[in-house]
Amino acid sequence: MSSFKILVDTSYDLPQEYIDKNDLRVIPIPFHLNGVTHEDGRWKDISEEGFYDALAKGGVAGTTLINPETFVQTFTEYAKNNEELLVISLSSGLSGTAQNAVIALQEVKETYPDCKIYPVDGRNAAGGTGLVTVLAVNKRAEGLSAAETAKWLEEKRDSCLSLFTVDDLMYLHRGGRLSKLQAVAGSIIGIKPLLNVAPDGTLKLKDKARGRKAALETLVNQMKRSLNPDTKKLKTVIISHSDCKEDAEKVANLVRDFVEVEEFFIVMMGPVIGAHVGPGCIALFFEADMDRPEYEAKFYGGK
Repeated sequence: MSSFKILVDTSYDLPQEYIDKNDLRVIPIPFHLNGVTHEDGRWKDISEEGFYDALAKGGVAGTTLINPETFVQTFTEYAKNNEELLVISLSSGLSGTAQNAVIALQEVKETYPDCKIYPVDGRNAAGGTGLVTVLAVNKRAEGLSAAETAKWLEEKRDSCLSLFTVDDLMYLHRGGRLSKLQAVAGSIIGIKPLLNVAPDGTLKLKDKARGRKAALETLVNQMKRSLNPDTKKLKTVIISHSDCKEDAEKVANLVRDFVEVEEFFIVMMGPVIGAHVGPGCIALFFEADMDRPEYEAKFYGGK
C-alpha cells in the first residue's frame, strides 16, 4: 500500500471521522464573518448553526486565499524529508488558491528540485472537493503513487458532477460568483435556481424550478440523466447542505429510490463555500457516466 500524504484545503465537505481515519492533512482557507477572521477555515471558533444563523440575519461573510508563503512552509516540511505529498485544492475557477499552490511549489523546487509534491486543481468545491479527496484516498489504497494519483485525478475530475440549488442567488452575487443580472433573474418569487460547476471550474446558473420541492426533484433528475440506464450502484455520493438537513435527507431518499450507494455522506457545508451560497443550499456530488463537457453539450448546448 502506498504511503504518500494527502493535503486538502478546507473547501472540502467530509465528516471529521473520515479525515481522521484516512490521516488527511488539512490546510485552512481563512473565512471572515462580520469583521471577525477565522483562521482555521472550519468550525473551531463558531458552530455550524451559529454561522448560518448569522448569515440569515444579514451577516456578511467572505473568504481569504491561502497565500503562497503558507504553502511554501507546508511543502518544505515534506520536501526536507523527501516525502510524497498530493495536494487537492478548491477549483481555480472559484479561487486563486490552486494557483498559489503552484507558485509555492515553484519556489520550493528552487531549494528542493527533486521534491515529490503534486498539486491538483480539484475543479470542484464543497462536497466536490470532498469527492475528489475520496477518490485520491481510494487510489492510494490501491497502491498508486502520489504522481500517479495526481495524473489520474486530472483525468477523472471532470466526471465528478457538482449540482447545486440555492434559496437566494444574491449571496453568490455579493461574493462575485454571479453577475447582478443573473442573481436578479434567478430570484423571481417562487423560482428556485439550479447551478452546476462547469468544465472550467466556475459556477454557472443552468436551470430553474418553481418551488423548493421541484428544485430538489430536479436536482436528482439532473443526476439521473448523467448516469447510464443500467447503472445500479455508485460507490460514493456526497450531499452538502447549508443548515437544511431535512431537505438533504429528502434528496438522499430520492437518490436511494433509483440507485444503490455504497458510501453516502450527508455533511453540513463548510464556511468556505457556505459564505458564498448562504443558508438553504443543497448540493449533490457523485461520479457520473459522462464527463462535464459531455454533460454540458448534451443538455445545455455546451453553454
